[in-house]
Amino acid sequence: MIKGKNVLVTGGAGFIGSHLVDRIIRDDPANLVVVDNFFLGNEDNLADARRAYPDLKLFRLDASDLAAMHQLVASQKIEVAFDLAVIPLPTSLSYPAWTIETNVGIATTLCELARWGNLQTLVHCSSSEAYGSATIVPMDENHPLLPSTPYAASKVSADHVVLSYILTFGIDAVVVRPFNNFGPRQNPGTYAGIIPIIINRVRKGEPVMIHGDGEQTRDFIYAPHTANALVRVYDAPATRGKVINVATGYETSINALIAMLLDVLGVPDHPVVHTPPRPGDVRRHCGDVRLFRELIGFEPPALSRAELAETVDWYLRSGNL
Repeated sequence: MIKGKNVLVTGGAGFIGSHLVDRIIRDDPANLVVVDNFFLGNEDNLADARRAYPDLKLFRLDASDLAAMHQLVASQKIEVAFDLAVIPLPTSLSYPAWTIETNVGIATTLCELARWGNLQTLVHCSSSEAYGSATIVPMDENHPLLPSTPYAASKVSADHVVLSYILTFGIDAVVVRPFNNFGPRQNPGTYAGIIPIIINRVRKGEPVMIHGDGEQTRDFIYAPHTANALVRVYDAPATRGKVINVATGYETSINALIAMLLDVLGVPDHPVVHTPPRPGDVRRHCGDVRLFRELIGFEPPALSRAELAETVDWYLRSGNL
């Protein structure tokens, strides 16, 4: 259990990472440390965490820097690391080499620290993008790895690094593949997700833009549910050495998501414009959650109007668009 442990979250000032920090605090860790390079992270995302856990420590570091991470992990006596630091998919379309080098470097750094005995357990956060477009639905953990972007390729590579360290050096680790997260704190800027982009365009009176025909599907999961799932994965020793999907098992088309979101925003007839497909965009995603259910005993609920409404309310209240 997390209680009484010294815990590190890389990427902890980011979207999912900050929700994970909130969730870890509920389990009363002895020491909670966040590392973030603030490429996407924002210290404001940790405001709730600081109120709930005033001793939270935050370090601006590149998590792929082995020497710096070794010094930090040793000085903070870290026992458990949740690895969520990442260079995101859109960046890989402009800076592919940097994305690949950094994402693989982060995983390798944490694996080395585990190999040296500086970490007891590593929970490595991968991505459903590793699978590419679905060839089998639902997509289980044995689905072929068919990355369609440099980002996805970097996640596949990082996963193989972690799995190789498990097999070769016996480190205590697990690879988790979350599907498409949404919720409060998702980056609204240059690398924004689809939901904050739509909210912003509606707020400005601009038409909503859809890449392609909009019939591409995603398995949308609320970020706090993913955070809870990551802690539950750590809590279950049977997960070690495995790759585990974190998904809902339901797929939603982009057209359906936008219709639901516009309805929540109170503008169901807002104009929608279709643009050319985005490079590397996967066509269909739907996660198989049977292994997660078997090992953890529950599965996150499907996309709901209530969670979309909570997300919209957060963006409109915070003005973070």
